[in-house]
Amino acid sequence: MSATETATEVTPPSVVTSSDDHKTVAHLVESPAAVFPPHLTVREATENIREIIKTHFVTYVYVVNPQNHLLGIVTMRDLLLAESGTPIESLMLRSPFSLRPDMQLMDAIKLTVNKHYPCYPVCEADGRLAGIIWGAKLFAAQAVEISAQAGSMVGVDSEEHTSTHWKRSLKFRHPWLQLNLLTAFVAAGVVGIFESTIESIVVLAVFLPVLAGQSGNTGCQALAVALRGMTLGELKAGRERALVIKEALLGLVNGALVGLTAGLGMFAYAWMQNTTHSPVVLGLTVMCAMTGACVVSGISGVMVPVTLRKLGADPATASSIFLTTATDVVSMGCFLGLATWWLM
Repeated sequence: MSATETATEVTPPSVVTSSDDHKTVAHLVESPAAVFPPHLTVREATENIREIIKTHFVTYVYVVNPQNHLLGIVTMRDLLLAESGTPIESLMLRSPFSLRPDMQLMDAIKLTVNKHYPCYPVCEADGRLAGIIWGAKLFAAQAVEISAQAGSMVGVDSEEHTSTHWKRSLKFRHPWLQLNLLTAFVAAGVVGIFESTIESIVVLAVFLPVLAGQSGNTGCQALAVALRGMTLGELKAGRERALVIKEALLGLVNGALVGLTAGLGMFAYAWMQNTTHSPVVLGLTVMCAMTGACVVSGISGVMVPVTLRKLGADPATASSIFLTTATDVVSMGCFLGLATWWLM
């Protein structure tokens, strides 16, 4: 078996026929060029590579046995510096890192995120070389996957594109909009409970969107960090508690700081409106409510995707819908509850 014969015998898997295959690395697999037997000398390998590079880009030499099992790889640097009569078997890096063609795309990205190799061999379960994956293509696929998460967070399916027919887009989006409406009713119900308080203290209505918006942003920041940690494999099982504590602390500090600013704003607004209620108490109400809402929002930003993952669901799917509900209910409930307790 010659070196060139070996190269032509190795082909990537030909089973990529459905859209589900794009969730694995199989659709990224290419046929390797420089695939040689272990007994080949450096001189013979170099001569073969001179022909191969006319049509292919070569980064590594892949050493296989007659059954096409990957034995090791040889870097171009080692090949160029070795004596011409040296068998490439003595230069190869044995048991190299490899991927599987049926491996989930995100699992492959987690394994390779800290390696930064130009390309990775792909082997079947029995060790046969199936092909290679270029690192640039793997991380380009990662960029597409992460960009799809932004849509998933609001109920836009990752398979939807600008060219998708409007009926199919409606099918993807509408159920999540119905769910969003249902959760919005929950937040509206909380406001309805304190309707008499709002009628008596009208200035409270002005700051309701301020509380909801600020706490929502705090939760979205925590959610983004949690999803990124899951995507890159940083947020492993058992580390969720540490992240929850961190985000709760950040929520407390950030909430207190922005709450102070918002409280001063409420004080100034209430004073200018000549309200019958104490501007100081109104300012303290805003500050305390903002602080508490930001703490809960930070915790929710971690707990929502973690809970979805434990339930076996996609952590990015509609996460922002559940997060928005939590932040709206807590921020408005805390704000109006404190105002009722202190001022009514």
